Amino acid sequence: MFTRRGLVGAAAVFAGVGVVSGRAQAASLPEAPRTTTNTMQPPLVPTSGPDYQPVVTLNGWTLPWRMNGDWKEFHLVAEPVEREFAPGMTARLWGYNGQSPGPTIECVEGDKVRIFVTNKLPEHTTVHWHGMLLPNGMDGVGGLTQPHIEPDKTFVYEFQIKESGTFMYHPHSDEMVQMAMGMMGMFIVHPRDPKVRRVDRDFVFMMSSYAIDPGTSLPRVSEMTDFNMWTWNSRVFPGIDPLPVRLGDRTRVRMANLTMTNHPIHLHGHHFSLTCTDGGWVPESAQRPETTIDVPVGAIRAFDVIANNPGDWAFHCHKSHHTMNAMGHNTRNFIGAKQKALTKAIRSVVPDYMPMGSAGMAEMGAMEMPMPDNTLPMMTGFGQFGPIEMGGMFTVVKVRESLARNDYRDPGPYKNPEGTVAYEFKGPTTEPARRS
Repeated sequence: MFTRRGLVGAAAVFAGVGVVSGRAQAASLPEAPRTTTNTMQPPLVPTSGPDYQPVVTLNGWTLPWRMNGDWKEFHLVAEPVEREFAPGMTARLWGYNGQSPGPTIECVEGDKVRIFVTNKLPEHTTVHWHGMLLPNGMDGVGGLTQPHIEPDKTFVYEFQIKESGTFMYHPHSDEMVQMAMGMMGMFIVHPRDPKVRRVDRDFVFMMSSYAIDPGTSLPRVSEMTDFNMWTWNSRVFPGIDPLPVRLGDRTRVRMANLTMTNHPIHLHGHHFSLTCTDGGWVPESAQRPETTIDVPVGAIRAFDVIANNPGDWAFHCHKSHHTMNAMGHNTRNFIGAKQKALTKAIRSVVPDYMPMGSAGMAEMGAMEMPMPDNTLPMMTGFGQFGPIEMGGMFTVVKVRESLARNDYRDPGPYKNPEGTVAYEFKGPTTEPARRS
């Protein structure tokens, strides 16, 4: 659980100093809540100011703030973290406030924000506010728009938010290393008018990729193409939270991509519309029905969907290698190969050798074979009908009539109505007639 250490009391203390302005007002550091919890935390409902539907972050949380006069103040701490990708594998990354990605920041259009950034890394850093319109000196590009933030130093970013939308934050110092180590987070800005673009549920997550050799825990930061862990919020299936949705809810899903390739994100069982990018809201006249949205590198895409079809619906990247874990990309194709004689020879040296791949790779999803330490199976996960045979960028949208408003608990497997599940044919099994 994340700690708040008197955040409410601090907000009350600072509520009366609005007459103090500028840098004098930033003389006191707000607290920096942190967490190592890897499950989705409840939305942070606003207790004052404009009303909005707060977001929930898959396997993450929203950063609390304090009010200091008319400034909303946050505190990010850049630091080394440990992140469990899924049970059985933990990576050593860099992040913010105890996690990678860092906590989601939520604001309202027109807010004046002051963000303190403390550097607990072994090298300097900065924070760039990706997609946001702000003064040049607050853009966070080390050496160009500001000095780098050296270790054990704290910098302050101050700006007024001009537009609502979906944005993100990440370093612009030693960018190759720091983003490859997991330094990133989401920044959500709600419309000031609570009726504009309102939804019933609002999910966010970031896509990142890592090259981590089996049995190790530190990413190869110089890797450019051969990644083997494709993550949503630094989690892989079956460690990614499901998205519980009440039947009939208008639901928004916001996705940011800081991997080295694009991702065609596909939702089963529904049609939806692209409604927002990191450049702003998409006018309704420009929206069209989709089942898959491609998210480019360094970009954000958000879609709105009416959850009108109950069930457990797969939600995943449609690049098939991105829905697998710890995949060895140099594996040979043995489909159709006769391995009997080869197996006998190998077993004379390695008695426990098991031939695999002659009929495909599905058997790997059902078997629980010994793995190197801190390594996940390539295909894994079990559902009510057997092995799911997935990994990486895969989870489930669970649409249920029984969910209450703002209930984000996993409702368990879907109970299909009688007669609505594909079934085995029990009739005569003679070879069917075929026409050339």
